[in-house]
Amino acid sequence: MRICSHRVKQSISNTLVSCLSWKWREAFASAAQSFEVTVSMLQNRPVQIGLRPALERDFEYCRRLYFAEMRWIIDELRLDRNAQETSFGQQWNRAQVRVIALDGTDVGWLQTIREDNEIFVAQMFVDSPFQRRGIGTEVMKRLISEAAGFGLAVCLNVVRINPARRLYERLGFRVTHEDDRKFYMKRDPDDVGRSSN
Repeated sequence: MRICSHRVKQSISNTLVSCLSWKWREAFASAAQSFEVTVSMLQNRPVQIGLRPALERDFEYCRRLYFAEMRWIIDELRLDRNAQETSFGQQWNRAQVRVIALDGTDVGWLQTIREDNEIFVAQMFVDSPFQRRGIGTEVMKRLISEAAGFGLAVCLNVVRINPARRLYERLGFRVTHEDDRKFYMKRDPDDVGRSSN
């Protein structure tokens, strides 16, 4: 009787699992992937990400992600959405854009501009389901290392209300100046050993 009862319980369990909605399955898959990344980070292994040059077809992906992640800032600062659309189209330059991939899946993008003695990070976005997994940190560390190899500083602007400022500070960036909307930050190439992990 115990064997039969165990089989019935297992059958009910299997049926319940197969009846879970797609959304719940997606949530479980996301949690499992997050767990794997967390274990990797706890074992002191860097998150395995790739950066690939952008293709023309990536424009729509980058645009969608930009406005998904910037919507709250656009709303909070009462910026003109049409002006933002125009500005995005003018400033997005495929030659300056790299797409961030995790296990072959596009999870974000960044745009950098090399100037005389610095690399300017014009944009960096990680898609919300992949945030808080160390991806942005790893991308920035890689960029800092690339810049240091050429003796270049890394500069960026961050909107005052954007919590990403804390990430940049942990990575050794300092505020050089500010205005009513943004902090202007810089990390010198000789600051390589100073970022906190």
